[in-house]
Amino acid sequence: MGRAGGGLGGLGLVIVLLTLFLGGGLPGGGDGGGGIDIGPSLQPFPGAPAAEGRPLESRGQVDDFVAFVVHDVQRTWTRLFQQAGRQYRPTKLVLFEQAVSSGCGNASSATGPFYCPVDSKVYLDLSFFRELRQRFGAPGDFAQAYVIAHEFGHHVQNVLGIADEVRREQQGNRDDANELSIRMELQADCLAGVWAHSAYKEQLLESGDLEEGLAAAAAVGDDRIQEQGAGRVDRESWTHGSSEQRTSWFRKGFDGGDVAACDSFSGSV
Repeated sequence: MGRAGGGLGGLGLVIVLLTLFLGGGLPGGGDGGGGIDIGPSLQPFPGAPAAEGRPLESRGQVDDFVAFVVHDVQRTWTRLFQQAGRQYRPTKLVLFEQAVSSGCGNASSATGPFYCPVDSKVYLDLSFFRELRQRFGAPGDFAQAYVIAHEFGHHVQNVLGIADEVRREQQGNRDDANELSIRMELQADCLAGVWAHSAYKEQLLESGDLEEGLAAAAAVGDDRIQEQGAGRVDRESWTHGSSEQRTSWFRKGFDGGDVAACDSFSGSV
């Protein structure tokens, strides 16, 4: 990736915005960097399947699970923003089947989960959960929770003004547009990890959940998707990052639960 060693100099405002949010570090954030051992004594998500990796089958069960995750993700960010002296703006997740009209235009199931900065909403076709399990080989309820938390990570970026600054930089510097997109996606992975750490602290995870989240992050890496589709990897066309990068940044957020770990715009990724 271009300028991987020194980050992107035109994104100073992104760093400032993140620093202002942190205020020197979020109160209560961070347990060190040694990782977390999730034991079998921890409780699963309410309504989650008891068997590890078992898919959610009924629409009602999926709706309940999604609603629980969305509520907990937004409750976590409301608390973290308050601790930093800022205000989080809650938003909505729109579930759809086959096609949907958003503030960013029309989308189909082929689009996959996405966040629209125009209307500040997250969009998810429920069939993607089936695709995540069957096509990408990432089963389990926490794999699905990772996808939701990642998209809400984009909402956090939007609330902080990071998304606007990155879009302006992309328009002014087309050569770095893909790299900027990758760094945005990796930061959203890290922010998803920050939420997952909070869920762990509240004993909402069960044994194997972290592995499901990491597997999902790896499954949607650009290199993995390209290998499955075209049988070859074209690094120059990446927009989301490799499997290794995505799992690494998710883990950075998870290990300490500290937003300070999510500065993907400085240095190499």
